Amino acid sequence: MDRYIEKFIRYLEIEKNYSKYTITNYRLDLEGFKKFLGDVALEKIDYLVLRKYLATLKEKNLKSRTVGRHLSTLRSFFKFLIREGYLKNNPIASLSSPKQEKPLPLFLTEEEVTKLIEAVKLNNERDFRDRAVIETFYSTGIRVSELVGLNIEDVDFIGGVVKVLGKGKKERIAPIGEIALSAIRAYLERRKKQQEAEALFLNKSGKRITDRGVRNIIDKYIRIASIKQGVSPHTLRHSSATHLLNRGADLRSVQELLGHVNLSTTQIYTHLTTEKLKSVYDKAHPRA
Repeated sequence: MDRYIEKFIRYLEIEKNYSKYTITNYRLDLEGFKKFLGDVALEKIDYLVLRKYLATLKEKNLKSRTVGRHLSTLRSFFKFLIREGYLKNNPIASLSSPKQEKPLPLFLTEEEVTKLIEAVKLNNERDFRDRAVIETFYSTGIRVSELVGLNIEDVDFIGGVVKVLGKGKKERIAPIGEIALSAIRAYLERRKKQQEAEALFLNKSGKRITDRGVRNIIDKYIRIASIKQGVSPHTLRHSSATHLLNRGADLRSVQELLGHVNLSTTQIYTHLTTEKLKSVYDKAHPRA
């Protein structure tokens, strides 16, 4: 199994261009499966073995979403083994995934976003950077990994767009509002010459800001603004999508903006706009 796992991991790194974080999760899932198998050879894995593995996962009281992720890892793994000729039959083909829970993502109201942004008092270079980070996040709805990867040349100040390198190294263009662009301009005007001059957002050492650095910025101003707990950089992404839909954006456009491969991923945000829809209905329908 060790040899097959390593070949699969190399495939994910080289051919699929997956992130280190994603690859680490794949490896952990497969190491857990290997431990469960013990002395069972790869060729002996069948539907019954996989059912027993699924039962052990459920016995650990894992969420159905986590169990589904383990099975998704195995589906990709066995598909790879068959493609490479290491297996003839796919033992997981007839095994169904558990029904997924889809908890609604946390999001901020428009008033809370304004409160968060205004919590940044512009006194020095770092403050201007923090304001630009939050404005860019909310304006574009991009992922934190995409934000930290931005270079200055990726920002088109005239066209009002940013070039984003998303999942699987796929490039896309995301619109960015004038307020966010103004915040970026103000930051760049005050930024000293630094080590990684091409990076858009830098840390105090003059190097490209990290995911953790962005998280620290959000945490800091959430505390200052006294907004609800549990807010993360991803919350601003959720908020951006929700506010777009609330103000009339269509689902397909929001899918493109967020860089979702499947529309079903974007559809979760429609649940967040239910109250808005009810309000419109109550005001407009003659029999409401």
